[in-house]
Amino acid sequence: MTYSVKQICDLYAVSEGTVLGWLRRGELKGFSVARKAGGKPRWRITAEALAAFEEARTPTPPSPKARRRKQSEAVHEFY
Repeated sequence: MTYSVKQICDLYAVSEGTVLGWLRRGELKGFSVARKAGGKPRWRITAEALAAFEEARTPTPPSPKARRRKQSEAVHEFY
């Protein structure tokens, strides 16, 4: 199955410019089905490319930060 730019716009509630920007930057992979070489591109996005795009944009939980150990109050270090 393939999707058009308009279908992607409706799916994510974004503008056509946003989807075209994703395509231009390579965040979303697509191919052109333009009738003429060098003509205005008519983009199509495969279901696999859309799944890869969604996976890449899924937020991951932040890695836990290392906690500093408290020094005992009896020890004073001077540098």
